[in-house]
Formats: sequence, structure tokens, C-alpha cells
Amino acid sequence: MTRQLSVALLGAAALSFGGCATAVPPVEVTRFHNAVPSWAPGTRYAIATAPLDGPAAGMPSLEWNSYRAAVDQQLQRQGLVAAGSNERAPLLVRIAFERSEQPLAARRSPVSVGVGGSTGSYGSGVGLGIGLNLGGGPKRMADLQLSVRIDDAATGQALWEGRALAAIPVKAPASQPSLAAAKLAEALFKDFPGESGRTISVP
Repeated sequence: MTRQLSVALLGAAALSFGGCATAVPPVEVTRFHNAVPSWAPGTRYAIATAPLDGPAAGMPSLEWNSYRAAVDQQLQRQGLVAAGSNERAPLLVRIAFERSEQPLAARRSPVSVGVGGSTGSYGSGVGLGIGLNLGGGPKRMADLQLSVRIDDAATGQALWEGRALAAIPVKAPASQPSLAAAKLAEALFKDFPGESGRTISVP
């Protein structure tokens, strides 16, 4: 009986760790605006080709296009319409993104000794009294950041701006440009325009 229980606990630990390894961590989102944006549905916008504040100037064009497409989709979900190539738009949207990779610092074992041990990089509990290290060493993480600012095209005044950040394992599917861009953009525009100055965590 004891042996069967031990095997069951080991299996549960492996499954719990596997779930943490494939799960995508929450996205940290902050938005700023002086007043709730009041543009009408159907308002035209244009996306600037130059990145916001220049941090992504050296990034590959394919990755830039992934973030641009993801932001485009979210803007249109807010009722805005992309302007044609020769059409003037009252809104100018600026986008920036950054990706940096770094190994995690030394971590505790994913499964700790004692009840309520933590597992994975984000501290979810498994509550098992065993002492196995299922981590395979530190994982290389990609720190991703998407910044978007919507300006009044005529005056250059910022009407709304936001930032979304996430740390995702480099080898995880979610770290691929198209998936990462979609996740960050969706989180950034969740409950748009959002509460100004407040940082929230979006699953």
C-alpha cells in the first residue's frame, strides 16, 4: 500500500511539473490616459513605421510585423479602422517591442521537501512530501515587452499608452514571435482603455 501511494505521489509530481513547464505565465500590464478615449467607432488610425522611442530598431522585420499585426487586430476589435496608404488618419499608433534572453538564477528544486513545496518558476504549490529535482537545471527565459501609444495625429498629444511584459521560457511555443505578440497585445488591450496608472496581471 505504501509503495503504491509513493508511486502515485511521484506521478502526480511529474504531471504537476509538466503542467508548469508548458504553462504561460501571466502578462503584467500598465496603461495610462488622461481621460477615457472618446473616439467614435470607425475612426481611422495609422501605425507609424518607426518604433516608439526606438528600442526595437534592430529587431528583425518579421518579428516587427508579428507585433504590428497583433496590435492591428486588437485596435480593430475596439472599433477602429486602419487607414489606407494614401488616407490621412486622426490617430497615429506607435509600437515598440523588446526581447532579451537571460538564464535564470539558481533556483530551489522544483519539488521541495515538506508539505506545500513549490514547483516551477512561479511558485505554484504541489503539497507533496518528497524531495525530487525534476527541473533539469535553470531554463533560459525570454523577457518580452510590448509598448503601444495612441497619439492625436494632428497635435502629437498622447491619448493613450500602455505596456505589457512577460517572461517566457525560450523553448516554449509561446515564445515564438507570432504567439508572443498575440498574447501580449491581447493582454494590453484587455478591458480597454483600462484603469490609468494601475498595473494588473492578465492570465
